[in-house]
Amino acid sequence: MSNALHGRTALVTGATSGIGSAIALSLARQGAGIVLHGRDEARGAAAVKEITAEGGIARFVAADLTDAEDTLRLARETGDVDILVSNAGLYEFAPTSATGAASFDRHIAVNTRAPFLLVGALAPGMAARGHGSIVLVGSSAARQPAAVGAAYGASKAGAEMLVRYWATEFGPSGVRVNAVSPGPVRTEGTVAMLGDHIAALDTTNARGRAGSPGEIADVVSFLVSDASSYVNGAVLFADGGERSALPG
Repeated sequence: MSNALHGRTALVTGATSGIGSAIALSLARQGAGIVLHGRDEARGAAAVKEITAEGGIARFVAADLTDAEDTLRLARETGDVDILVSNAGLYEFAPTSATGAASFDRHIAVNTRAPFLLVGALAPGMAARGHGSIVLVGSSAARQPAAVGAAYGASKAGAEMLVRYWATEFGPSGVRVNAVSPGPVRTEGTVAMLGDHIAALDTTNARGRAGSPGEIADVVSFLVSDASSYVNGAVLFADGGERSALPG
């Protein structure tokens, strides 16, 4: 445990697994009180137990981010925060012809509308207090097109554009807004999705391996800390670097 974030409260969405879990644990270890969001009460209780076992402070609020009213309820039950990490994400990788209206709407609801509503509900309080940090967890899919996943990429690109708008809107009031854009990360979700093809993640970037949730959490920790006090409206790529198209 450290005291870098002592006295601050953070809401982390999608905090019961993968990148979100690593982020919540990292911020708690730095002294922040954590409001964990997820959909599953049992997983939420387990995440709270993990943090409190290390001496941290945490509570869990369940909410369905595909529902606008439930998203706003999450903001109300969270209360005042100093840090918002919008990490919850939905990805259904399919070609456009196999992506129906309902799937497209789910992507926009979770990946774009939910952070929009949470920022709208929580950032004004940060601005009134004169400080705050907001970080969205984006995706390399927002800038690197593929043959599948257009709805996901579009929803993440929209969220990254919102970061730039919010940095301009809230920056003068002392609230910084940034994003981290991960490349392939080895999580429970990616392992379940890719199955026997999981090794392919290790061939997509210049590092020659997929990232870990902890590595993304480290970038988020930097962005919410005082060490990044002059960073605002940035999208930091944490993707291992692009591979050269040329041999060697």
